[in-house]
Amino acid sequence: MTVGFVRPDVSELNLAILGRSVHPELLVVYERTSVIRDGFQMHLAICEAGHLLEFRTPHQTLCEIVASKRQSLPHRDRLLDKKLRGSRDESLWLPGGIGYQVSFQVERLDPEVYLQLHEEYSTDCRKATLGRMFDPPNRLAPAAVSYLQLDLFPRSLLVHAFHTFPENCAVVKTQTLIELPETK
Repeated sequence: MTVGFVRPDVSELNLAILGRSVHPELLVVYERTSVIRDGFQMHLAICEAGHLLEFRTPHQTLCEIVASKRQSLPHRDRLLDKKLRGSRDESLWLPGGIGYQVSFQVERLDPEVYLQLHEEYSTDCRKATLGRMFDPPNRLAPAAVSYLQLDLFPRSLLVHAFHTFPENCAVVKTQTLIELPETK
């Protein structure tokens, strides 16, 4: 008998922003992809409780991690650490003129509404830049879904992330905007 995937409780989630990379063994990664452009690299990964976004230029690294508060993450170069609840907007300006903005929202829904959204997210997951439908904990339960949609623009990039938590009838949404400095 196999047991499906169960996410941590949505109330245990944190958003951490680091000015450095994290060691790959710190997080369990289920899906990953990278985009390399002139002047930057963007690495996206779906993890157990959320995601990892790593933005790199030759002189700057920025890491956004949505993970359980029990997840061991480095404290050195931590720029932001927030518990995920309700909705919130945060922004940072990094050396070299790189702008970072994140908006996040945790929605707890009625079971019927959650199941409707779950169907929509399952469809969107298949079309996203990076998506994962986890094995359900049992044959009657909905599966947890995570997907990331990356949009590239001439001087910015935008990542929409969606993570479902079936046991809590909850959805975590983040929107991350990274603005590149003007080139001279």
